[in-house]
Order: sequence, then C-alpha cells, then structure tokens
Amino acid sequence: MNDLTWLDTALTGARPRAVGALLRYFGNLEIAEEAFQDACLRALRNWPQNGPPRDPAAWLILVGRNAGIDRTRRRAREAPLPEEEAAISDLEDAEAAMAERLDGADYRDDVLRLLFTCCHPDLPATQQIALALRIVSGLTVPQIARAFLVGEAAMEQRITRAKARIGQAGLPFAAPGAADRAERLGVVAAMLYLVFNEGYSAGAATAAERAPLCGEAIRLARLLLRLFPAEPEIMGLAALMLLQHARRAARFDTAGEAVLLEEQDRGLWDRGMIAEGLALIDKAMRHRSPGAYQVQAAIAALHARAATAADTDWAGIDRLYATLERLQPSPVVTLNRAVAVAKLQGAAAALDMIAPLAARLDGYFPYHGARGAFLLELGRVSEARGAFDRAIALAATPAEAAHIRRHLDRLAAESARPGA
Repeated sequence: MNDLTWLDTALTGARPRAVGALLRYFGNLEIAEEAFQDACLRALRNWPQNGPPRDPAAWLILVGRNAGIDRTRRRAREAPLPEEEAAISDLEDAEAAMAERLDGADYRDDVLRLLFTCCHPDLPATQQIALALRIVSGLTVPQIARAFLVGEAAMEQRITRAKARIGQAGLPFAAPGAADRAERLGVVAAMLYLVFNEGYSAGAATAAERAPLCGEAIRLARLLLRLFPAEPEIMGLAALMLLQHARRAARFDTAGEAVLLEEQDRGLWDRGMIAEGLALIDKAMRHRSPGAYQVQAAIAALHARAATAADTDWAGIDRLYATLERLQPSPVVTLNRAVAVAKLQGAAAALDMIAPLAARLDGYFPYHGARGAFLLELGRVSEARGAFDRAIALAATPAEAAHIRRHLDRLAAESARPGA
C-alpha cells in the first residue's frame, strides 16, 4: 500500500479507546499519552509492511501497555531506592481494588470515563474542553484553536497548563459520583459537539477520514443518554448530531463541491438516522424544558421532515431561531435566522438584520457569503461581487471557495452578455 491515509485514519479512530484504557491501567495521564505515542510509532513501522491488525485499538492498547511498563521500569531504576518497609506492598491487591472501583461504576466505557476526567471542575472550562479534544479525540492544536477561534500559541499554552494542573493536583482517573457527573455534563456535551463539528465541517477531500469523529461523538452521546435517560438536553444533542450526520451522503457532489441543503438529493439522506433523531427530539420536547441543543435539533428536524425544499416550514424555523437567540445570543445564530427571514420577508429584511453584525463577523466566511447572496437577489451586483470576493479570501476549504466562485462566474457571464 502506497497510500498511507488509511493508517492515519486507523490511529485516529483507535485513539479514544486506546488512551482511555491506558489511562485506566496506569492511572497517569502523562504515562498513558507516552505509551500511546510509543505504540503509534511501532504501528507506523509495522502496519505498512504487515497490514493493520483486525482490532487496531486492542493492538495499540497491548503494545502501549508493554511500552508504558518498560518506561516505568526504566524510571524506577533511575530513582533512588526507597526504605525497605516502604518498598513492601501488595501491588496485586491494589490493582484489583482500582479495577473494581472503575468497572463497578455506573458506566464502563473507558472513553466516556476519560471525558469526565478531562472535564474535572478543578480545571477552567476552556481548558477542560481543549484538553478533552486533544487527549480523547486526538485533534491537533491548530484544529482545536480553529474551533475556539483563538491563536495556536494560546491554545498550546492552554492545553499545556491543563496537563500540568492535572499532574500537580493528582486529579484521579476515577468515575465521579452522580452529583459530580451532573456538574460536568454541560462541558462534556459541549466537547462532544465540538468533536462532531470538527468531522462535520470537513471538506469533501477529508470528509471520509474525518467522518469517524462524527461517529465517535454520536456513540458517546448515546452513552451519555444511558447515564442521563431523562435529560432533555442530551436527547437534543444526540438528535442534533444524528439529523445533521444523516445528510452526509448528499452534502458533496461528484466533483467534491458542497451542495446546499435546498439542492441536496433527499433520497440520499439516511432515513434510519433521521427516524432516531426525530424520535429523540420529540421525546425531549415533551419535557417542556427547552435548551440550545433541543432548539437546534428542532430546526434540523423541520428540514428533515420536509419532503422537498419547497415544503420547508420557514416560519417555524424563524420562530425556533428567535428562541435560540434568547437562550444563546450569538451573531452566528442571528446570521442563520436571517436566512429564514429572507425566505419569509425577502432579502432586504435579511440584510437589515445582519447589518449590525458586520464588525463582529468580518472574519467569518458564511457572513460574507450570505450577504453576497442577499445583495445578488436584490440586483446590487457590484456590492455582491465585493462580498463574494471577501468570502473567497476567508474560505477554509476548497469546497467553500468553489461554492462562492460559482456565484462570481455567474456574475461574470451575465456581465459579458450583449446589452448587460
């Protein structure tokens, strides 16, 4: 095999389970990370020649455990010998007690346990999420920085501080009790949605290799539901991810260009995922305790229930976005609402709505793309061209740039027509 993309995909997909198991085994984040890296290095030497093992995560756990033991033994040989009495210990009984404490918890999934450990309340919220994204999902510092809209250096420092704090404070790798789990639930949910979005926002060229992030986030959300079966916001989170991921097969055309929601072939949507998502959001709404994830899932549900783009309930979407603005005020929420307003009241009303957002969203690609589309609909061609040019300059993926370039090509063709 000359194309080693599969190897990176396999290592990325196996990381959460492998690191979680190694951390459970060693009880030390630094050793677990080092053990996983050692295992990855061995995989890079072994797998291209022999092919991947049947269970990459199990292979990495076994190799990483052995590497971690060797590393620990080397460090022990370099350390001064303890007093004889202190050296006497029943290690087997200690490990058995730890295993019983972990496996007897209300959940048995190493990855989920790792999430709650990273989201320890002794860490600031921003450090919790950043650390979980780095340790659990293996996202790079640039990817995490982009998700937080901060510089790479600042994010690197944030993650380093979080690791140091865990090491210095001796925060345990242990299952928190019911009260602690409830306190950390919001941060864990936010982390899962960031992981999902990192996979969902990938362009066509990287969609296949980033898709496991969406699947992992959905899997963990289902585990959270088993822990919190009556929590409507977790139902909403799971529903939101399912309804969005259900459209994955229709989001790009054969040339790799993004296909707008209204233009997608709805026959390609995953009806099984949609049915699961709709059932969850319907159940959540019956609790009459609305939250941001529920409202976003309800918006996705209205799109999913529309047989065609023309059947979309834009009035309902507008009302839901108005609710979301109250629950979670954000210029991005207002921008999304403007799309519904344009359908109901016209492009001029939508432009008026997003005009106050110019300063805050000047560096945001979708703002300039939407503004250009509204201006084009009103026939303000010169202004539309300027907005599209700005959008292309901010495009993060080739698919985004290609989508805007189609608008510019159409403007150029219309300008070249005789009498234009």
